[in-house]
Amino acid sequence: MTAIKHALQRDIFTPNDERLLSIVNVCKAGKKKKNCFLCATVTTERPVQVKVVKVKKTDKGDFYKRQMAWELQDLTEVDAKDANKENPEFDLHFEKVYRWVASSTAEKNSFISCIWKLNQRYLRKKVEFVNVSPQLLEELPKAEESVPSGESQSVAGGDEDALDDYQELNSHDEQDIESMMEVCEYAISNAEAFAEKLSRELQVLDGANIQSIMASEKQVNILMQLLDQALAEVDNIEGKLLSYEEMLQSVKEQMDQISQSNRLIQISNTNNGKLLDEIQFLVNYMDLSKGHIKALQEGDLSSPKGIEACINASEALSQCMNVALKPGHDKLMAVKQQQHMFSELRDTFARRLTNHLNNVFVHQGHDQSSTLSQHTAELTLPKHSPLHRDLLRYAKLMEWLKNTQREKYDGLSRTYVDYMTRLYEREIKDFFEVAKIKMAGTSKDGKGKFATLPRKESALKQEVESLHGSSGKLTGSTSSLNKLAVSSSNSRRSQSSSLLDMGNMSASDLDVADRTRFDKIFEQVLSELEPLCLAEQDFISKFFKLQQNPTLVENVDDSDGTFIQNSLGDKIDSFNSLYMLVKMSHHVWTAENVDPASYLSTTLGNVLVTVKRNFDKCISGQIRQMEEVKISKKSKVGILPFVTGFEEFAKLAEAIFRNAERRGDLDKAYIKLIRAVFSNVEKVANESQKTPRDVVMMENFHHIFSTLSSLKISCLEAERKEAKQKYTEHLQSYVINSLGQPLEKLNHFFEGVEARVAQGVREEEVSYQLAFNKQELRKVIKEYPGKEVKKGLDNLYKKVDKHLCEEENLLQVVWHSMQDEFIRQYKHFEGLINRCYPGSGITMEFTIQDMLEYFSSIAQSH
Repeated sequence: MTAIKHALQRDIFTPNDERLLSIVNVCKAGKKKKNCFLCATVTTERPVQVKVVKVKKTDKGDFYKRQMAWELQDLTEVDAKDANKENPEFDLHFEKVYRWVASSTAEKNSFISCIWKLNQRYLRKKVEFVNVSPQLLEELPKAEESVPSGESQSVAGGDEDALDDYQELNSHDEQDIESMMEVCEYAISNAEAFAEKLSRELQVLDGANIQSIMASEKQVNILMQLLDQALAEVDNIEGKLLSYEEMLQSVKEQMDQISQSNRLIQISNTNNGKLLDEIQFLVNYMDLSKGHIKALQEGDLSSPKGIEACINASEALSQCMNVALKPGHDKLMAVKQQQHMFSELRDTFARRLTNHLNNVFVHQGHDQSSTLSQHTAELTLPKHSPLHRDLLRYAKLMEWLKNTQREKYDGLSRTYVDYMTRLYEREIKDFFEVAKIKMAGTSKDGKGKFATLPRKESALKQEVESLHGSSGKLTGSTSSLNKLAVSSSNSRRSQSSSLLDMGNMSASDLDVADRTRFDKIFEQVLSELEPLCLAEQDFISKFFKLQQNPTLVENVDDSDGTFIQNSLGDKIDSFNSLYMLVKMSHHVWTAENVDPASYLSTTLGNVLVTVKRNFDKCISGQIRQMEEVKISKKSKVGILPFVTGFEEFAKLAEAIFRNAERRGDLDKAYIKLIRAVFSNVEKVANESQKTPRDVVMMENFHHIFSTLSSLKISCLEAERKEAKQKYTEHLQSYVINSLGQPLEKLNHFFEGVEARVAQGVREEEVSYQLAFNKQELRKVIKEYPGKEVKKGLDNLYKKVDKHLCEEENLLQVVWHSMQDEFIRQYKHFEGLINRCYPGSGITMEFTIQDMLEYFSSIAQSH
C-alpha cells in the first residue's frame, strides 16, 4: 500500500498541488470486483479544499488515472454499517448514495477517521457519521504511512500540525521583506549572506535602543518628582472630603427619620384603602335589595309579572350566595348573618316554588284528561303545546331549583313524570283503540259500543275474536292452510289459494283495500306520535334543563314505543309487517337524520327491531306452511298453491318496497321463500301419484320462471335461470317418457340392426343377416300404416291432456316438442334404411309431411 501511495502522490496529486492524506482499496457493493482507490486529499494552496477522489488503473494496468472527485462539503452522511462488529462495507452519501466494500476493515476505519478529522478541521457544515464507533472518531488514523520522498511530514498527522503553526504574512510585512530584498541584490542567490547582514543590522538597532534608554534617565527623575507632588495634593483633597462627609452625616439621620414617618403614613393609607375595598366588596356582592326579598317571600308565581320578579330575585340570591369570599370573611359576624338570611330565603322560596309547581302539574294533568273525549272518534292525539307554553315560563326557576335544592328538583321531576305518564297512557291507549277499530274496519257508536258490522266485517271480527286465546291476544296461526288440497276443479283459483292464505286469517276478506287502509292508518299513527314525542322531549329538555341522556323523556314517553310494538296490524294480517317494515325504516332514517341521540330515534329503532322480527316470523311461517301442504291423491296437481302465492306475495312486496330503505331485508326474504318453493315443488312432485313427476316439475317451474321474468327481481336472477333450466329439463324428460316408442316393432328391429353394427358388421352387409334382411324390414314397416300412426298419436294427445292443467297452458308446447321428437326418430330410421339397405327402394308407409298433418289435425280437433 505504501508503494501505491507513493505512486499516486507522485503521478496524480503532486501535479495538481494536492496532498494525499488517506487511501482505501474498495470495490462497489453487490457487483463484480473491480477494485479502485478512494483517496482523501487537501490542496496545498489556500483556501484549503478537501476532496474525495476515486482513482483506478488504466486499461493496460500500468498507470493510475483520476476517474471522479467529490467535494467533502457535498458529503452529507457516512454510514459504516455496524459500529460493533468488523464490517468492510460503508456508504458515502453525496448527491446520491455510493456503496463500497473495503479490502479490509482496518483500511475502512482509517479512511473514515481521516474523513472525520478533515470534516472537523475544515468544514462548517458537519457530516453525519452513522454506525461509527465513537472511539474511532476520537483517534487520529494510525495506519497512515509517510508520503513519498520530498515530503517532510506524515500524510495524516504531520502536515496538519504544520498547518497549525503556520502564520500568514500581512501586506505590510510582505512590502518590508520585498524592500529589504531589493536593497540586497544577492538576497535570493546567497541566502546565508543575506541572513548575516540582517543579523548585523539587528545588533546595531539593539545597541541604539539601549543608549536611548540610558539617555532618558534625567527625564525619568523629573517625572518621579511630579508624581510625588500629585500624591500630596490627593491627600489634601481626601482630608477635605472627610470633613464634608461628617457634615452630611447629621443631615442623613434627619432624612431617615422623615422617610420612616412617611412610610408609616403610606402604610396606614394603604390599609385604609384595602379595608374600604373589602367593605365595598361585601356591600356590593352580599346585599340583597328589599324588592328581591319581598319577591322571594311572597312573590306571585301565577302571573307573568310575578314570575319574572321571582326569576330576577332568585338570580340575585344565587349571586349573593355564590360570591367567592376572601379568607377571613366568613368569620365576620355581619357576613354570617347575611349568609343565614340568604339560606332562609332560599329554603322559603324553594318550598313555595315546589308547592306551586306540584299544584300546576296536578291541575294541568286533570284538566287535560277532561278534553280527551273529543279526540276518541278521530285518529288524532291531543296537543300539549298550551301546557308546555305555560310551564316553560318556570324554566329558569327550575334551573335555579336544580342548582340550589336538588332534592326538591328531583321530587318535582317525579311528580311530573307520574301525572304526565298517566295522562299519556290514557291518551295513547284511546288513540290506539281508535286505530285498532279503523284497522279492523269497525267504528264506535255514541255509547262507546261497537256498532253493527257489515257481513264481511262481522266475519272478520269473528275470525279475529276466534284467534284470541285465553290471554286475549291475537295469534298468527291459521287453519286455512290445513284445509288446502288440490281439488279437481278446472279453475286455478279453486285449485289453489294464494300465499296470502298462508299465515293470515281469511284471504277472501283481506283484499288490497284492507291493506291500503292499514298502510294509511299506520302512517297516520306514526305521524301523530312522532311530533308528540319530539315536542315532549323538547319541552322536558328545556324545562328540566337536561343535556344528554334525558331519562325523564324515557319515563314519560315510554308508552309510545310500547303501544307501537303491541300494534294489532301484523296480527290482523301478517303481511302488514311488510308495510310496517317499510314505514318504520323510513321514519327511523328520518329521525336519525334529525337527531340520532333523540328518544324518538331510539324508540323507533327498538320498534323497528320488533317489526323486523315480525317480518321474519311471517316469512318463516309461510315457509313452514309450504312444508305442510298436502295434495289430493285423486286429482291432478296443477300449479301448487304456494307457487301462485309466491307470485302474489312478490307483486305485493314489490309495490310496497319500491324505493324503500330496507330493500335488503326483502331480498333476503325472497331468497328464503324461493328456495323453499323450489324444494317443496320437488317434494310434492315426488309424492304425486295422479300426476307424473315431470309434469308437476315442468308446470310449476314454468310458472315460477314466468313470474320471475315479469317481475325482474335482480336478487332472484340466478333462481330465474334455474327455474328455466328445470322447466326445460322436465319438459324434455316428459316428452321422451310419454312419447316412448310409438313405432315399437320398428324400434326393436332397428335396435337389432344397430346392435349388429356395434358388433362389427358393416352397415351395407346388415341386409344379409337372416333376421334383418329386406323382407323382414318390409314386413315390419307394413305394420305401421299412416292410419295406425295417427290413431296412436291421438291417444297420446288425450293422455297428455289429462296430465296437464289448463292454467299454465303448456299442452301445445308439449305437443310441439313431441312432434319434434317423433320427427327425430323418423329421420333416424330413414338414415338407417339408407345406409344399411342402399338401393332397396324401401320407405316408410308415411312421410314427414304426413306426420306434420297428423299432429296438426289432432291438435285442432281437440
